[in-house]
Amino acid sequence: MRVSRRKFLQAGSAALVGLSVKGERPIGGSFVNDSFPLGHQLRDRGSFPAVRQIEKHSVAIVGGGIAGLSAAWRLHKRGFTDFILLEMNEQPGGNSRWGQNEITAYPWAAHYVPVPGPKATYVRELFEELEVLKNGEWNERFLCFAPQERLFLYGKWQEGIEPALGLADKDREQFRRLEDSIHAFRETGGFTVPMERGLSSKQAELDRISFQDWLRAQRMDSRILNWYLDYCCRDDYGSLTSETSAWGGIHYFASREPEEKGPLTWPEGNGWIVKKLLERVGSCVRAGKMVHRIQRRKHDLSVFCGDTEHKAQFVIFAAPTFLAPYIVEGMPRLHGFEYSPWLTANLTLDHIPATYGSDPTWDNVVMGSPALGYVDAMHQTLQSRVERTLWTFYWALADGTPADNRRLLLEKDWAYWKEAILHDLERVHPDIRRCVSRIDVMRFGHAMARPKPGAIFSRERRYLANLNGRLLFANSDLSGFSIFEEAQYRGVQAAEKVLATVAGHLDS
Repeated sequence: MRVSRRKFLQAGSAALVGLSVKGERPIGGSFVNDSFPLGHQLRDRGSFPAVRQIEKHSVAIVGGGIAGLSAAWRLHKRGFTDFILLEMNEQPGGNSRWGQNEITAYPWAAHYVPVPGPKATYVRELFEELEVLKNGEWNERFLCFAPQERLFLYGKWQEGIEPALGLADKDREQFRRLEDSIHAFRETGGFTVPMERGLSSKQAELDRISFQDWLRAQRMDSRILNWYLDYCCRDDYGSLTSETSAWGGIHYFASREPEEKGPLTWPEGNGWIVKKLLERVGSCVRAGKMVHRIQRRKHDLSVFCGDTEHKAQFVIFAAPTFLAPYIVEGMPRLHGFEYSPWLTANLTLDHIPATYGSDPTWDNVVMGSPALGYVDAMHQTLQSRVERTLWTFYWALADGTPADNRRLLLEKDWAYWKEAILHDLERVHPDIRRCVSRIDVMRFGHAMARPKPGAIFSRERRYLANLNGRLLFANSDLSGFSIFEEAQYRGVQAAEKVLATVAGHLDS
């Protein structure tokens, strides 16, 4: 049932070049938001400008993704404004960045937030402030409209992503047993979001083995079940069940309510949240400012960015943690963190494919595809008729090593990825080339942390997550995986640690 990424690409290596039929309508596009040259400058210990000016702040936040913006939000909300946030990219938001064209706003990566459970108190607090949650009720405008998701299998669409068509008795029995196991894990209270609020040493054994090995031990060998679970791990972690810890695979399901309402979504995805946060803290945010060195001193820290030295009592390092050894002087190389490379693309459609169907659906997945499918940015529109739209296409390069896939991501040009994307979509939309006018592609070499076996209970992760000293780590990768709630939790927790030390006189 699963076509590997490598087989898919190799099988089409010659064919992909020839898929552009002479005389067919031209499709524009390019790579966008490429930041890897800056990252490689850090990796290769490139030269940077000499210091020309010094600034002083109580707090410097490094990284303007959800973790960094959440730390800034918390500081600002508590009345503490003596901080600066430095973001490498020209646009803050990290994996929650967004774009806009003449049709609609659209996401570049993170496109929804599950309705937060009772333990996600910081998310609920933020959503109350943004009036997403009001008087205990979720704003219907921000809940994903129906139909939410569908799966293409055996030549037709079914509602929902969990396979329901063509199941043998053996498949149904294994899906049922998995559901029973997940229910039992959920009842223990040990699988939560944020994850630290439920983590227990009792789960350590699940972290030592892969999810695939756990499934085998449970005699869950259904081909369709294993495709579905591989898809879930690729979708949230960018890895296969064989490269995901059993803890990570179980947490994916057991940390959520079985009948949760939602998800919450917007045309620009989580970019809507970023915009709201920037309305509050944007005056303290400096984008296009790459931090290239951090020095620890006796009573403060120096953060070097361009030709400026920022002296601060505390530094909240909200950028991906793997960057820290290249920036923080004297910090040893990390071994327990692994990141998945991703590719996303935004496709401008001048009209809807003839095979799309009459019911516009938000999330569309194809069984057997090496990609993850696409979401429709116009799904939340109140327009009665939609002629033009925009699809965000997601592809986690999970088959093979992350290093090999990063090389593949950078070696292949835009035309190659354009053809690969169109070739994949032609499985279900044969006329897709006549519909698309533009494909813009964004490459993420280190898109998200993956909870590989041993990552959750590693001493390295737990040490860095402890919030000790003046340098506080706050990226979502400290949870072992990258979702909005974990990023926000890490950022807010780091801010609270700072406030408890330097702003104890403020209301808590």
